[in-house]
Amino acid sequence: MESLKKFCETIVSVFSTDYLRSPNTNDITRLLAAAEQRGLPGMLGSIDCMHWKWKNCPVAWKGMYSVHIREPTIILEAVVSYDLWIWHAFFGMPGSHNDINVLERSFIFTKLAQGRAPPVNYTVNGHDYTMGYYLADGIYPKWRTFVKTIPTPKGNKNKHFAKAQEYTRKDVERAFGVLQQRFAIIQGPSLLFKVKDMTNIMKACVTLYNMIIEDERDNVDNLDMEYDQLEDLPELSRNHTTNIMDFFQGHLHIRDNSAHHQLQEDLIEHQWLLSSQQ
Repeated sequence: MESLKKFCETIVSVFSTDYLRSPNTNDITRLLAAAEQRGLPGMLGSIDCMHWKWKNCPVAWKGMYSVHIREPTIILEAVVSYDLWIWHAFFGMPGSHNDINVLERSFIFTKLAQGRAPPVNYTVNGHDYTMGYYLADGIYPKWRTFVKTIPTPKGNKNKHFAKAQEYTRKDVERAFGVLQQRFAIIQGPSLLFKVKDMTNIMKACVTLYNMIIEDERDNVDNLDMEYDQLEDLPELSRNHTTNIMDFFQGHLHIRDNSAHHQLQEDLIEHQWLLSSQQ
């Protein structure tokens, strides 16, 4: 057990900088190109949560960590791209929380709100957008950074879009399945006693998982592109500071409800146009 803990700590400390990072400019260029081919311009991936059962959860904490199945769990929030690479992994929230509670506490949009995220520019149905989005299920809020399905679609346009969104969003569910299949330690209930140790194990598994994805990328990536030889554009300084009002404004910009509906309408029209050309 001690060897396992030391191994996971070492994997995270040595490799997490490269394999648990957010997309850089070159990565976003590749992700946008793949999204364009799939008929969803501006998509950066799919987001969802996975529960890891905690068998040895302390009795005093079981109420806080238990969900509807009455078993303690800890939640992993992840963003997955078309090649099943995990770009964002936020782990540690008690299982009693839902996806919205986890989202409110995760760091997924911190750089975006601070103005430090790489630019994302695309056009859909004649409208220009400067913020990428993730495919999400119905529980997620109506923000401009999420595109959700239509629960009860009416008309051929809406039905076609709902089918395309739900099919593409399966990327994140597939990634969770592959992650658990490759690492049996997170497929079954955890026998550890500390959340910190479980966090290191989960991060180590995601890091190793991304290593495997990188090794197999030549077989998965069907795009006729090569970005490994491109140099990354210089990132903003770590000492970059954001005015508190700009930070609040950035969050309000992300949570724009009207922009969410406009983007969805534009994607519905775009999808329908593509289907009519086939």
